[in-house]
Amino acid sequence: MTTPKPVSKAHADIKDMTFERALKELEAIVGRLERGDVELEESISIYERGEALRDHCDRLLKQAEAKVEKLTIGSDSRPKSAGPFDPE
Repeated sequence: MTTPKPVSKAHADIKDMTFERALKELEAIVGRLERGDVELEESISIYERGEALRDHCDRLLKQAEAKVEKLTIGSDSRPKSAGPFDPE
């Protein structure tokens, strides 16, 4: 397992973002880079921010997976049923 990269001071605002907000910004960055309508220096800058956003989203997903696993694995390390998922 790799250790998470520390968020640089330039991207310190990312650590407080929700998953959804970070993902939306990451998608916008990918779109801009794919269109190629940004200068080289800005491309590098937004790519670095995109990397920080990706790392943040990855951390949040792993935390969510750990919570789900904790809820579905019993103290005897055997799966336990929480019942069917009902989104309503």
